[in-house]
Amino acid sequence: MVFRWFKNRRRKILLAKPAPPEWESWLKEDLPFFQRLSRDEQWQLLDMARIFMEEKYWEPREGLELTDRIKLSIAAQACLLILHIEHDYYKRVGSIFVYPYTLMDTDRHDGLPPGVSIHGVASQDGPIALAWDAVRGGAMNPDDGHNVVFHEFAHALDFLDHSADGTPPLASREQLDNWIRVMTDHYDDLREDRCSVLRQYGATNPAEFFAVATEAFFEKPRSMQRKLPELYELLMRYFRQNPAKWSD
Repeated sequence: MVFRWFKNRRRKILLAKPAPPEWESWLKEDLPFFQRLSRDEQWQLLDMARIFMEEKYWEPREGLELTDRIKLSIAAQACLLILHIEHDYYKRVGSIFVYPYTLMDTDRHDGLPPGVSIHGVASQDGPIALAWDAVRGGAMNPDDGHNVVFHEFAHALDFLDHSADGTPPLASREQLDNWIRVMTDHYDDLREDRCSVLRQYGATNPAEFFAVATEAFFEKPRSMQRKLPELYELLMRYFRQNPAKWSD
């Protein structure tokens, strides 16, 4: 209780100071989805991003100059997922490692799997590693269903119950049963190549399916709503957002 009181007090002190005036401009320039949010949501997301930036340990890798603009872009994308759900800023994620470029199969990096090309990595109780070129490219193309920050932080939500099974903590047994049914049906469809909305990488396992579905929910919402209405409804209830109406 005492720790929580100090944490909340520290957050209030941080938010009592205005954000640098250029930060909102950066969000509008770097994150096209930001313009689609309501004005109240924009302010809320900026405040959440500020807390996220302050409370995480950030480490640049491979000579990257890690600026506030880079951190703000990553933080705001991560916080979009939790904008309307109960959260504690991804409490199981303590560190963010940011590389300047996509890691190629000849690279070897601490904590990252060798022999693969990757845009990002999330692990239970470990750091999230992101390649800035992939982060920037995914953010600037908000309608292709591919966003590495959404993907890796969907994994972080999944890990909150100490299990990488594609099922984040849910409020009730009824919600859990419905989640398992809907996710399993659509996961099987993707494995059988009967889905044109989600990236095929989601067929790797249930954890990757949830991450890929999260990307599509925020980046291809109208297509998902039209072609996969039950999955869209499930994620809309979980995230408490309806991105299909952002551009209305």
